[in-house]
Amino acid sequence: MTATRLDAPRLLARAQELADLLIDTVDDGASVGFLAPLDRGEALAWWRERAAAVAAGQLAVWAAHDGDRVVGTVSLAFPDKPNSRHRAELVKLMVHRDARGQGLGRTLLTTAEEAAVAVGVTLLHLDTETDSPAEHLYRTAGWTRAGVIPDYAASPFGVLRPTTLYYKRIAPGD
Repeated sequence: MTATRLDAPRLLARAQELADLLIDTVDDGASVGFLAPLDRGEALAWWRERAAAVAAGQLAVWAAHDGDRVVGTVSLAFPDKPNSRHRAELVKLMVHRDARGQGLGRTLLTTAEEAAVAVGVTLLHLDTETDSPAEHLYRTAGWTRAGVIPDYAASPFGVLRPTTLYYKRIAPGD
Protein backbone atom coordinates (compact mmCIF):
# COMPACT_ATOMS: atom_id res chain seq x y z
CA MET A 1 0.00 0.00 0.00
CA THR A 2 1.10 3.53 -0.68
CA ALA A 3 0.10 6.79 0.91
CA THR A 4 -1.38 9.64 -1.11
CA ARG A 5 -1.14 13.25 0.02
CA LEU A 6 -4.57 14.83 0.34
CA ASP A 7 -5.21 18.42 -0.66
CA ALA A 8 -8.16 20.16 1.02
CA PRO A 9 -10.82 19.01 -1.50
CA ARG A 10 -9.61 15.40 -1.40
CA LEU A 11 -9.51 15.49 2.41
CA LEU A 12 -13.13 16.63 2.44
CA ALA A 13 -14.03 13.93 -0.08
CA ARG A 14 -12.40 11.29 2.16
CA ALA A 15 -13.63 12.73 5.47
CA GLN A 16 -16.18 9.93 6.02
CA GLU A 17 -13.51 7.24 5.62
CA LEU A 18 -11.02 9.18 7.76
CA ALA A 19 -13.70 9.49 10.44
CA ASP A 20 -14.22 5.71 10.34
CA LEU A 21 -10.47 5.21 10.77
CA LEU A 22 -10.38 7.63 13.70
CA ILE A 23 -13.29 5.85 15.40
CA ASP A 24 -11.62 2.46 14.91
CA THR A 25 -8.36 3.80 16.36
CA VAL A 26 -10.05 5.27 19.43
CA ASP A 27 -12.21 2.16 19.96
CA ASP A 28 -9.01 0.09 19.93
CA GLY A 29 -7.60 2.17 22.80
CA ALA A 30 -5.13 4.46 21.04
CA SER A 31 -4.61 7.80 22.70
CA VAL A 32 -5.04 10.20 19.79
CA GLY A 33 -6.90 12.96 21.60
CA PHE A 34 -10.42 11.57 21.84
CA LEU A 35 -12.47 9.67 24.40
CA ALA A 36 -14.42 6.50 23.64
CA PRO A 37 -16.97 5.99 22.42
CA LEU A 38 -16.23 8.58 19.75
CA ASP A 39 -19.35 9.93 18.08
CA ARG A 40 -19.26 9.66 14.29
CA GLY A 41 -20.42 13.24 13.89
CA GLU A 42 -17.61 14.47 16.12
CA ALA A 43 -15.02 12.44 14.21
CA LEU A 44 -16.34 13.68 10.88
CA ALA A 45 -16.38 17.31 12.05
CA TRP A 46 -12.82 17.01 13.34
CA TRP A 47 -11.55 15.83 9.96
CA ARG A 48 -13.52 18.47 8.05
CA GLU A 49 -12.01 21.15 10.28
CA ARG A 50 -8.53 20.06 9.17
CA ALA A 51 -9.23 21.11 5.56
CA ALA A 52 -8.56 24.81 6.25
CA ALA A 53 -5.13 24.02 7.73
CA VAL A 54 -4.34 21.79 4.75
CA ALA A 55 -5.36 24.56 2.33
CA ALA A 56 -3.20 27.05 4.25
CA GLY A 57 -0.14 24.77 4.13
CA GLN A 58 -0.07 24.40 7.92
CA LEU A 59 -0.92 20.70 7.79
CA ALA A 60 -0.03 17.93 5.36
CA VAL A 61 -2.20 14.79 5.45
CA TRP A 62 -1.59 11.44 3.76
CA ALA A 63 -4.05 8.57 3.47
CA ALA A 64 -3.31 4.94 2.67
CA HIS A 65 -5.98 3.00 0.83
CA ASP A 66 -6.94 -0.62 0.50
CA GLY A 67 -9.13 -0.45 -2.56
CA ASP A 68 -11.55 2.38 -1.88
CA ARG A 69 -11.19 2.22 1.92
CA VAL A 70 -8.84 4.45 3.93
CA VAL A 71 -6.84 2.14 6.23
CA GLY A 72 -4.16 4.53 7.47
CA THR A 73 -3.17 8.15 7.80
CA VAL A 74 -0.38 10.38 9.02
CA SER A 75 0.00 14.15 9.17
CA LEU A 76 2.69 16.76 9.57
CA ALA A 77 1.87 20.01 11.37
CA PHE A 78 4.06 22.93 10.36
CA PRO A 79 4.72 25.81 12.78
CA ASP A 80 3.92 29.33 11.64
CA LYS A 81 6.69 31.16 13.50
CA PRO A 82 9.85 32.19 11.62
CA ASN A 83 12.20 30.66 14.21
CA SER A 84 10.65 27.21 13.94
CA ARG A 85 10.22 26.61 10.22
CA HIS A 86 12.99 23.99 10.31
CA ARG A 87 10.79 21.59 12.26
CA ALA A 88 7.41 19.89 12.06
CA GLU A 89 5.29 17.73 14.34
CA LEU A 90 4.28 14.25 13.27
CA VAL A 91 0.62 13.84 14.27
CA LYS A 92 -2.19 11.31 14.01
CA LEU A 93 -0.36 8.28 12.67
CA MET A 94 -3.20 5.76 12.58
CA VAL A 95 -3.57 2.31 11.03
CA HIS A 96 -6.89 0.48 10.99
CA ARG A 97 -6.93 -2.70 13.09
CA ASP A 98 -7.59 -4.78 9.96
CA ALA A 99 -4.46 -3.43 8.25
CA ARG A 100 -1.92 -3.76 11.08
CA GLY A 101 1.10 -6.02 10.93
CA GLN A 102 1.72 -5.37 7.23
CA GLY A 103 4.25 -2.53 7.52
CA LEU A 104 1.74 0.22 6.83
CA GLY A 105 2.72 2.22 9.92
CA ARG A 106 6.34 2.19 8.76
CA THR A 107 5.28 3.19 5.24
CA LEU A 108 3.28 6.14 6.56
CA LEU A 109 6.11 7.21 8.85
CA THR A 110 8.65 7.04 6.02
CA THR A 111 6.31 8.96 3.71
CA ALA A 112 6.01 11.81 6.22
CA GLU A 113 9.75 11.86 6.91
CA GLU A 114 10.63 11.99 3.20
CA ALA A 115 8.07 14.74 2.57
CA ALA A 116 9.49 16.75 5.46
CA VAL A 117 13.00 16.51 4.04
CA ALA A 118 11.69 17.59 0.62
CA VAL A 119 10.40 20.88 2.07
CA GLY A 120 13.54 21.61 4.10
CA VAL A 121 12.45 20.35 7.50
CA THR A 122 15.44 19.05 9.48
CA LEU A 123 13.79 18.15 12.80
CA LEU A 124 10.63 16.20 13.52
CA HIS A 125 8.98 15.68 16.90
CA LEU A 126 5.98 13.78 18.23
CA ASP A 127 4.34 12.55 21.38
CA THR A 128 2.83 9.14 21.99
CA GLU A 129 1.34 7.26 24.91
CA THR A 130 4.10 5.67 26.96
CA ASP A 131 4.32 1.90 26.50
CA SER A 132 2.00 1.98 23.48
CA PRO A 133 2.69 -0.21 20.44
CA ALA A 134 3.62 2.97 18.54
CA GLU A 135 6.74 3.40 20.68
CA HIS A 136 8.31 0.31 19.12
CA LEU A 137 7.72 1.72 15.64
CA TYR A 138 9.35 5.06 16.48
CA ARG A 139 12.35 3.53 18.24
CA THR A 140 13.07 1.10 15.42
CA ALA A 141 12.72 3.93 12.88
CA GLY A 142 15.53 5.88 14.52
CA TRP A 143 13.55 8.31 16.65
CA THR A 144 15.16 9.46 19.91
CA ARG A 145 13.26 9.41 23.19
CA ALA A 146 13.40 12.88 24.77
CA GLY A 147 11.49 12.17 27.97
CA VAL A 148 8.22 11.25 29.64
CA ILE A 149 5.51 13.55 30.97
CA PRO A 150 3.36 11.86 33.64
CA ASP A 151 -0.45 12.09 33.45
CA TYR A 152 -0.21 14.00 30.17
CA ALA A 153 -3.43 12.84 28.52
CA ALA A 154 -6.41 10.66 29.25
CA SER A 155 -6.66 7.36 27.44
CA PRO A 156 -9.81 6.86 25.35
CA PHE A 157 -11.28 5.33 28.50
CA GLY A 158 -10.56 8.38 30.69
CA VAL A 159 -7.47 7.12 32.56
CA LEU A 160 -4.59 9.59 32.82
CA ARG A 161 -1.51 8.15 31.14
CA PRO A 162 2.08 9.29 30.65
CA THR A 163 3.26 10.49 27.26
CA THR A 164 6.71 9.99 25.76
CA LEU A 165 8.23 12.69 23.57
CA TYR A 166 10.38 11.72 20.59
CA TYR A 167 12.38 13.61 18.01
CA LYS A 168 14.31 12.78 14.88
CA ARG A 169 16.87 14.82 12.97
CA ILE A 170 16.39 14.33 9.27
CA ALA A 171 18.30 15.43 6.22
CA PRO A 172 18.48 14.57 2.53
CA GLY A 173 19.90 11.08 2.10
CA ASP A 174 18.88 9.83 5.56
